[in-house]
This record gives sequence, structure tokens and C-alpha cells, in this order.
Amino acid sequence: MAVAGGSSTDEEARRTGLAGIRSVYPSLAPAEQKVAYYVLEHPEEVIYASVTQLAEACGVGESTIIRFCQSVGFRGYQDLKLALAMQQREAPGTIQEDIQPDDPLPLVIEKVSYANVQIIRDTARMVDAGALERAIDTLVRARRVEFYGVGASGVTALDAKYKFLRIGFVCDAYVDSHLQAMSAATLQPGDVAVGISHSGSTKDVVDSCRVAARAGATVIAITDYKRAPITEVAHITLLTACREKPLGSGTLRSKIAQIHVLDLLWTGVALRLGERALEYTRKTAEAVVDKLY
Repeated sequence: MAVAGGSSTDEEARRTGLAGIRSVYPSLAPAEQKVAYYVLEHPEEVIYASVTQLAEACGVGESTIIRFCQSVGFRGYQDLKLALAMQQREAPGTIQEDIQPDDPLPLVIEKVSYANVQIIRDTARMVDAGALERAIDTLVRARRVEFYGVGASGVTALDAKYKFLRIGFVCDAYVDSHLQAMSAATLQPGDVAVGISHSGSTKDVVDSCRVAARAGATVIAITDYKRAPITEVAHITLLTACREKPLGSGTLRSKIAQIHVLDLLWTGVALRLGERALEYTRKTAEAVVDKLY
């Protein structure tokens, strides 16, 4: 499948910065992953390091540094440093640090709030306007829309169903792998399957998207990783940006990024539908008004 979302140009790499590096991390060669890990963990140090110093810090050769820069979309090392410098200028110092056990509550509030806002900013950098426009066009014309996700991404899928149902879409969301597979098998040309997976490697979601594509449906993928398996079966890819740690609050933060992309999609579709979206919003609101005290 063709994957929408633009090529890795130097301009795109500068715009996406650290989020772009995280997006391609799993697909890098092992030696390049060493460099990526160091850059992600020590961006401020990299700004002031020569290529020789960075190579020594990472335990790799200077040629690996250059290959890494090119693999993530930069022309060279200086372009990488410029992008890091521009991104570091946006972030206040101590708020970037991880939360410590002895942090006072006001600082915890500030750090968590900053991290969540940064996720939205990074995701905005990752979203390709052309891919988003194609996704909006596809959804506006869709006969039926199905959302697939498991775990935390399944909750996002259910939220997407709620939002699109409010503006008159024939849609559903499936968080069970068997139901996803059966749903995908019944899709037809003109239908849309939206696969939501932070890693892009969730087997159930990827397999269901593959079945949907074979059935003739258009597949839209929402994922954090540009070269993940789900992008190989998707017709359109929309990228999110979220720093996840195995023991951190990553599931909530990945949901923030996913919901932000879905909100962009929903807003674009609602604007395109105009009065039709407003009419369905009124009807659905009236349908539940007597549920309130």
C-alpha cells in the first residue's frame, strides 16, 4: 500500500524535531538507534557537541552519526543541531525534567501540564496537512466508517464513534479482535476503516486493517511510528507524537495525541458538511436531552 504523509525532507525533519526521531526509531539500524537514544535523552548536550564528541558519547563511528542524520531526514549533523536548538528554545528548563519523588505538588502540576501540552504541540508538527486533507475527503464520501483499537487505543476508538455519530455518520467502533475481523470482512469499496494503534504494531488492529483493505475499503492509520506495520497496509497515515515509557503514564498521553488527531479529523469533516453536521448535532442533542435532570 502507498503510505501518505510526505517524504522525509530536511524541512519536515526540522519541523518535527525530536518527535520525528521518535517516530522512526524502531526502523533504524542498531548503531543508529544508539545515536537516536542519546539525542532523545540529551538534546541540549548534542547542540554543543561536535560530530566527534557525539560519536564518542554514543560509542559509534562518525560515519554512523551522519547516516543517522540522513535516516531521520536531515541533510547533515548541523541541520540536526539547528532543529534541536530551535525546539529547546520553546521549552522552559526544569519543566522538561521527569517528575521526582520529592517534587512539591505545584511543580508536579506544572510538569504534567507541560508534558501534556507538549504532546499536542509535537503532534501538530507530525500531522501532514496533505494526508489530513485526504483523510477528510475520504470520510466525507464514506458510506460506512469503522474504528478499530485495543487497550487504551480501543477507548479512543469508542470516543471517535461517539463524535462521528453525533454528526450523522453510519459508524461503529470495535475493541474485540474477533469483532474487528468480522467487521473488516464485511466492508466494501466506499467504506472506511480507521485503525488506531500507538505502536502501529498491534497485531489484531493491523490484521483487521489488512482484511479491510483487501475487501476494498480505504484504511486510515493513526499511529506514532512512521514505518510501523500498520502504515504498510494503510492508504493514509496520520502521525501522532508521544513519549512513552514502559512504566510511565504513556497510555493516557498516547490517548491525548490520538484524540487530538481525531479532533482535527472531526473538525475538518464537520466544517465540510456544514449545515448537515449542525442539523445532526441538533437532532442527537435533542434525542438525549430528557436524560438530564
